This record gives sequence, structure tokens and C-alpha cells, in this order.
Amino acid sequence: MARADKVSAAEWQMRVDLAAAYRLVALYGWDDLIFTHLSARVPGEEGHFLINPYGWMFDEITASSLVKVDMDCRKVMDSPHEVNPAGFTIHSAIHAVRHDAHCVMHTHTVAGVAVSAQASGLLPLSQQSLFPLANLAYHDYEGVALREDEKVRLQADLGQANVMILRNHGLLSCGDTVANAFLNLFLLQRACEIQIAAQAGGTPLVQVPKVIVDGIAQAAAQVTRGLGGNLAWPALLRRLDRLSPGYAD
Repeated sequence: MARADKVSAAEWQMRVDLAAAYRLVALYGWDDLIFTHLSARVPGEEGHFLINPYGWMFDEITASSLVKVDMDCRKVMDSPHEVNPAGFTIHSAIHAVRHDAHCVMHTHTVAGVAVSAQASGLLPLSQQSLFPLANLAYHDYEGVALREDEKVRLQADLGQANVMILRNHGLLSCGDTVANAFLNLFLLQRACEIQIAAQAGGTPLVQVPKVIVDGIAQAAAQVTRGLGGNLAWPALLRRLDRLSPGYAD
């Protein structure tokens, strides 16, 4: 397994952040047994990425256990752990064309899949929904993501968006840092949870006016003081240190 003294300082920091994101996904209950993936570019190494060891629960993952792979999900650094090439199909498609997307996260949460199955998709029902709605894409379901030819359509559908709803499948986020990708995923996931809860009430729903939805991007920068996900990330790491230590090993 990788050790801090065997990789660059930048790679080790990326490993720690990505392992933390895996632990946070588990902590929030967004994991799906051993399935779904979070990936991150290896700083300074073109075409190399970090991904989870296949078969590990997300709350087991550590910085050293992450596997370094190339664009075809082949190991490029010795590791005793196996990887799931099929699971990297979506991630490799995005990393190939979105060089600003240093981290890509994909989940199969109940609320996320539920909203992905609704013809109307995500609705402007909450303040939380406005942030993903300002930058949201959709991709129609084509079966289990195993085929190379689907990548082109996935890339075209994502465009420059940082959050995507995969129809009948789940949620996806990307970001220039792990912290930003996580915040993007958190907001999309929370918006889906609120939508399902609101619809369960069985009464007519009030939607946020379009003029407010269209103006939310500027408010987002003000709310995070221009720091994006980095505003909450240190606090999230402190929470992990209390509840799920060992991710940085």
C-alpha cells in the first residue's frame, strides 16, 4: 500500500482528502455497500487517478489503501487491492474531458435515485435546491454503465455542469477540489431528501420563483465567503477525527 514517504506530498494530501470523503459518504449514509465510487486526479501525474479498493466498505478506506490507476483503470502503482474497472467508466469519461474536475463523486442514495426517477427531476422547492439547480445536468439511463460508447453522451450531457442527475440511477458531482465536489454532492443530496419529504406530505407544493432561482449563483459565493467547500471542509475533518478516525493512515 502507498505510504506518505513513498509518494509526493501533493499526492498524499489528495489521498487523505479522498479517504476523508469516502468516510463522510459512509457517515452520512450515502454509501451503497461496496458499490459506487469517488475518484481524484493525482496531482502532477497526467492520466493517473485514485480510487477505492474494490470490496471495501467506505468506512474502512484509508489514504494508503486507495489504488492509483490510469485512464483504463489499470494499476500503475503496486497495490495488494483489486479495483473495479466497470466502476471507473463514468469517472474516466468525465476526467477525460473536464480537466477542472479533479474529483468526481457518484452515489446511489435512496432520495437521489427517487428524484432521478421523477419526470420533473429536481424541483425548486427549497433553498438547498437552488444551488444545484444553478448548475445541474441530466443523463438518461442506458443500463449499467459498462459500454465505452456511452461516454460520449455522458460527456455531452454534463457539459460544464458540476452536478448531474443520472436518470433511474443516482447522483454525481465534480469539483476542482475534494472539498468542493463534496459540498456539491451534499447540496444535491439534501435537496433530493427535502423534495421526497415534501412530496410525501400529499399537499400542493410552493415552488421558488424562477427569478430567484436564476439569481442564486451570486448568493452562493457570498454565503461561502468565496471559499466554496473549503469553508466547511476543516469542520468535516474534525468531525471525522471524532467519529471515524484513521482515514489519514
